[in-house]
Amino acid sequence: MSPTTGDLVITVTDGPGQEPRRWTLTCDPPGGTHPDPAGACHVLDTVPAPFAPVPPDLRCLQVYGGPETATITGTWRGVEVDATYRRTDGCEIARWTKLGAVLSPGTPAGRPV
Repeated sequence: MSPTTGDLVITVTDGPGQEPRRWTLTCDPPGGTHPDPAGACHVLDTVPAPFAPVPPDLRCLQVYGGPETATITGTWRGVEVDATYRRTDGCEIARWTKLGAVLSPGTPAGRPV
C-alpha cells in the first residue's frame, strides 16, 4: 500500500442549522468529490499527525474562532480515521488551519467563507 493511500469522507458545517458540505477524498491518485483533491492529499501527507486530537492537558488560548465544525472519517495509510475539528480555542483553530486545504479548500488561512 502506498504511504498516501486514503479513502476519506470530509464533512464541514459552517454553524448550527447550516447544511453540511460533504466530500469524498481518495489519494494515490488524488480524486473524489473534494474541490482540490491534490492539495488535500498533499496536506494530509505532509502535516504531522493530521488526525490527532488536542492533548487534554495542553493549555490553549481561549479565543473563539467561529462556529464551524468538521469531521473526517474513513481510512488513511491503512488506519481507521474518525477525527473531529472545531474552532473553539487557539489549539483547535491551529488544528483547523493546518488542514486548510482539506477542510476549507480555496479560502485563505483555512477560514471558511
